[in-house]
Amino acid sequence: MIEVKRKRDIRETTVLIGVINQYQTEDKVDEYLDELAFLADTAGADTVKRFTQKLDKPNPKTFLGSGKINDIADYIKDNAIDMAIFDDELSPSQLKNVEKILNCKVLDRTNLILDIFAARAQTSYARTQVELAQYEYLLPRLTNMWTHLSKQKGGIGMKGPGETEIETDRRIVRDKITLLKNKLAKIDKQMATQRSNRGAMVRAALVGYTNVGKSTLMNILSKSEVFAENKLFATLDTTVRKVVIKNLPFLLSDTVGFIRKLPTQLVESFKSTLDEVREADVLVHVV
Repeated sequence: MIEVKRKRDIRETTVLIGVINQYQTEDKVDEYLDELAFLADTAGADTVKRFTQKLDKPNPKTFLGSGKINDIADYIKDNAIDMAIFDDELSPSQLKNVEKILNCKVLDRTNLILDIFAARAQTSYARTQVELAQYEYLLPRLTNMWTHLSKQKGGIGMKGPGETEIETDRRIVRDKITLLKNKLAKIDKQMATQRSNRGAMVRAALVGYTNVGKSTLMNILSKSEVFAENKLFATLDTTVRKVVIKNLPFLLSDTVGFIRKLPTQLVESFKSTLDEVREADVLVHVV
């Protein structure tokens, strides 16, 4: 897994940024930012302020309009804010330009969710799925990451790498993605075999929003101790338990929770987990 060295016990401060448009009303954006604040809290950040702007379409260079992005930059500087989190995914060029203007760490929703998944992944299978999603997110952003490295090192003779080095890294990342996909394909095949070997017993799957209480319900019904916590994405691996209610036995699966704007990288990476839902006879929607 891509390792990010930092102290998890040190809380960071952040501002949240959302855009109101024809697809996202003001009320809907408020809901998204509530969710984003919960995500930030799960990752270890305290939300200090929210910013929104009405836009017909994102600015291709800075996502936001120049006036709004400068207002945010002033607020970040005046209040010593550690980072800014955008509710929508930024392109590599937008991320680079925004970080230059805000002069702080900038994340988007996708990056934040991937970070949480990386921290939550406990099993080899979950870690492999998250690592694949991370590398697929990283690939188009390598040039921007090299810019960060050159800034951090600084000094004479420590300029960023040339195109040759970046292309070499792209090949390394592509090879890693292929390796991880092959590894997951083998595990998925094994899990499909395991599902087919469960016999004719009825299968039920708990589905619903992350942190809604699926694992807690699983523990009550199966009298087991599946990990449950008041945090987003406490469960990444599918857990299957045999449950008997009124002399009727069935298999109950606890699955990874859903969330708005779930990164496409994670949907593909967690294919096998979603297969557990797809092949269930009964879906129990926990709300």
